[in-house]
Amino acid sequence: MVFKIVLTVLVILSVSLTGVTAQNYEVEIVAENLEIPWAIAFAPDGRIFVTERVGNLRVIENEILKVEPVKSFNVFNETNKDGGLLGIALDPNFEKNHFLYLYYTYEDSGDLFNKVIRFTEHNNKLSEEKTLLDKITAGPSHDGGRIKFGPDDKLYITTGDSGPNVNSMDLNSLAGKILRINSDGTIPDDNPFPNSPVYSLGHRNPQGLDWDPVTMNLVATEHGRYGQDEVNIIEPGENYGWPRIRGDESNPKYQSPFYHTGNETWAPSGASFYTSKNIPEWENMFFIATLRGNHLRMLDLDLENHQILSSESLLSEFGRLRDASMGLDGNLYILTSNKDGRGAILGSPRGIESGDDKILRIVPNIIPQLQHFLSPLKQSEQGIPSKDVICSEGLEIVLKKSNELPSCVKPSSVLKLIERGWAIQI
Repeated sequence: MVFKIVLTVLVILSVSLTGVTAQNYEVEIVAENLEIPWAIAFAPDGRIFVTERVGNLRVIENEILKVEPVKSFNVFNETNKDGGLLGIALDPNFEKNHFLYLYYTYEDSGDLFNKVIRFTEHNNKLSEEKTLLDKITAGPSHDGGRIKFGPDDKLYITTGDSGPNVNSMDLNSLAGKILRINSDGTIPDDNPFPNSPVYSLGHRNPQGLDWDPVTMNLVATEHGRYGQDEVNIIEPGENYGWPRIRGDESNPKYQSPFYHTGNETWAPSGASFYTSKNIPEWENMFFIATLRGNHLRMLDLDLENHQILSSESLLSEFGRLRDASMGLDGNLYILTSNKDGRGAILGSPRGIESGDDKILRIVPNIIPQLQHFLSPLKQSEQGIPSKDVICSEGLEIVLKKSNELPSCVKPSSVLKLIERGWAIQI
């Protein structure tokens, strides 16, 4: 069984415009001591595949992280850079065809490129390699790398501008784009540009993709420059303006961002809508793993009315976060990225801790469901802070002065008990 540490966290989350709701959740450590994990994919049989930027494809089977990689790739990978073994996706029909897709950076005669390849996977072994896209201009930085199948069963691919800004708007370059291809690498007939995998252009370094479960709009996260990180609603054939516009700048030729962070830098990476009822308050929320931001960002998006209803920062105790992805179990999985060499350079207050890097899983905490049935003492024994102990209707929480344990008393008795030295008011 995978070694797990469970952290019980009580937070106050803004989940609507009308108020706040107390929400308990637990963070489990599914795997640790990984080498810069970048992306994660979930097989129907329960296995979890994860890429390490250094070039290893790893697998968790029966809740055990296998020591030996499924496969190691010769990738371009340097400390403080972006390239390496990046995105992973499993075919929508994986149970039958076992197709597994990867995106990685490599060097050829001194030049850097990214490519998308497909393998057939059986028993944690890869065969039948097929290159779907190649010679995507790459660089030491800004390589995009997220790949994900959409509701239309097409493969979507994010690419960075690879450094030279001019690539993003050039339809003859695959850099600075979101691409869309069929699972065999061919071009879909309904792509916006004939005989081209380009779906949208004018991007700087998009690293997160997912589809809003309410509107089915494609939403992408993108690294800005000097802050001004973006969340964009992606429309086929549209130009998102990099490097001509950013932030609040506008031009009728280009799409302005749905949201940007202003002077604050998140460095947003993998993103996912919460499509489960495991934590009901989170259903349809948009989660973004942030690197420089050192937190998990939760946004309540109203795409129909072009609004963000709420924005919350979670999981700031785990450092740099690379990916947020929904598992088939209905839980949200998070990848940390504290060994990528960026934290100290970018001024992160957090260094590498024991066990980095990790795969985290956010699961519902059942304690709130049980609190109403437990006495104050039992709630305290469950680790619930005294101030959060729930009393029966009509009673108020106080602390016994003798042992500082919680007790529920009538409101009319609180002052008398304090005066007698029996109780302390919280």
